Amino acid sequence: MPRRYGHSAALLHCWGRRIATQGVDGDLPLLARGLAALGLALQPQQVTLLARYRALLLEWNQRLNLTAVTDPAEVEVRHFLDALSALLVLPPEARALVDLGAGAGLPGLSLAIARPAIHVTLVDSARKKVRFLDHVIANLALSNARALWGRAEELGQQAEHRERYDVATARAVAEVAVLAEYALPLLRIGGAAIFWKHGDVRAELEGARHAITVLGGGAPAVHPVRAPGLPEGRCLVVVRKERPTPQAYPRRPGVATKRPL
Repeated sequence: MPRRYGHSAALLHCWGRRIATQGVDGDLPLLARGLAALGLALQPQQVTLLARYRALLLEWNQRLNLTAVTDPAEVEVRHFLDALSALLVLPPEARALVDLGAGAGLPGLSLAIARPAIHVTLVDSARKKVRFLDHVIANLALSNARALWGRAEELGQQAEHRERYDVATARAVAEVAVLAEYALPLLRIGGAAIFWKHGDVRAELEGARHAITVLGGGAPAVHPVRAPGLPEGRCLVVVRKERPTPQAYPRRPGVATKRPL
């Protein structure tokens, strides 16, 4: 059971009901406006699931510190809209997606809700976050999502996961050279890695050129994302897998961050 941190049961229950009232019954208008600006839209039942997800996120965040974003309206934009911007570049044929460093489930759970035909595997090295992800998946009855406790470097060397996915996502803060070593070994030939970035990424991509080539990736493409509420300069970096990744990669946990290719 999740550990409690000083709230009385009655207070936590009342707070949870208030969040549920704000989230589950709402229509997420800021998210709808942002998606419209991107040329995207969701079905009503998907909006309802996202609202329930938000309620659970804000409730559990009181105990587990899952996110620094605690305002319900900001969750719509800074989390859901930002995560769902990946729909702009998501390959239409994709059927298996792995979300690395899934944390509170962003972008993975949002994408699982928006694209039920895609099976989403959420990977995180923190057990408490995996417990939260399991709870949300069960609560929302998401049959196309699962949560795994582990590290990308470990999964990338396991036959069950190596070169098995159509898409790998990473919204975590890390250099592209590092993210490429996490993601590309997990992708099939023709698959795509999607990384969330901000600002001028030209120097970072130039520095990652060698790593991407060694790992079997093609030239990265940068897709600007502009929508109300998102920071200026938001972009998605997409790297297609063109060749098999050498068996030596990914290296042991922690090596990619200490000694990027």
